Order: sequence, then structure tokens, then C-alpha cells
Amino acid sequence: MRILSFLRRGTPAAAPRVAARPAASPLARAEANPAKTFPVSWDELHRHSRALAWRLIELGPWQGIIAVTRGGLVPAAIVARELDVRLVDTVCISSYAARERGAVDSERGAIEVLKRVAGDGAGHLIIDDLVDTGETARIVRDMLPSAHFATVYAKPAGRPLVDTFVTEVSQDTWILFPWDIEPQFAPPIASMRGK
Repeated sequence: MRILSFLRRGTPAAAPRVAARPAASPLARAEANPAKTFPVSWDELHRHSRALAWRLIELGPWQGIIAVTRGGLVPAAIVARELDVRLVDTVCISSYAARERGAVDSERGAIEVLKRVAGDGAGHLIIDDLVDTGETARIVRDMLPSAHFATVYAKPAGRPLVDTFVTEVSQDTWILFPWDIEPQFAPPIASMRGK
């Protein structure tokens, strides 16, 4: 299977920190550079979350899982099942906001912690779908410094903040998660180029 140039699989390695740029909306990113979107189906998310569980099983046993809401809820449920962890809690953080009610796109807003977890995270896994710029991960890491932080996807700027991940994507790639998209017609790439 050929892996796209902006997609690498692996474990975290030391990487230079990349300065965070203002985040554009998913719609704006997709329209500006369609080659830099990475749609993820439910099947792919399930497969990648199970791959994450395989990487984590030898590092346990785990007392519990802490999902970062909302993106970490589905991967956390899959990892909890695969590792037979029954205690699942949440850290609730808001970092993206819709431009207006009912809008399809979002923008990065101020990070707000809506719910914390007691303790320092010892013996627990933190699970999230993605580490992007690392802003959210830094807040969670500061709250739970003894927890093992794992994400399904990682971008270079946030990668040093997680302990385990499955798939790395480039910083300028917008991941389209299955809960954010629906099937629709997509024009051929050639038709989007100025002939």
C-alpha cells in the first residue's frame, strides 16, 4: 500500500517545535488546498484506534482512561474495549467554536476547561483523536503530568507532547473526522486546477 507523502506511521521522535499558525476553518482549508485534507472513515478510525490499543497493551496495566472531549470519546471507547479497561472518565475542553450556530466550519477559539479530573493521572491513559498545535495537549498534560498521553493522529507541532500515537500527518493537513463529514459528490482533482 502506498502511503501519501504527508502521512507517516510511527512512534513519536524528537522533532523541532513548529510555531503555531492561526487555524483556518475546515471548509477554508479544504477549498484552499484539497490535496491537504485527510478524510477518515468510521472504519479507518476504528482500525487506527485498535492499532493504538496494540501499542498501549504492553505498557499497562491501566487503572483507567481519560478521554479528551469531544474528539477523544470514540477512540477512548474503542481503546477501553480492547484493553478491557472499565473506568473511563473525561476531561472536557473547548478549543474550537462554530462561527455561528449551525455553521459547517469552525475556528480556533480560546481554550476553556469545562471539566477536570482529580489526581495527577498516575496509572491512567489520556486518549484524544489528534494532537495538532499542542495547545490543548499542553493544558491536559499540565493537569495530569503522570498520565500516559496517547492520540490516534499527531501533527509535528504537537507530537512532542504525546507519548504514543499511530499516524502522523503534516501540520498543514486538515483531518476530516467521520463525525464532521457526510458523503457527497467531489469533483475530480483535475477539474479544480485552472486548466
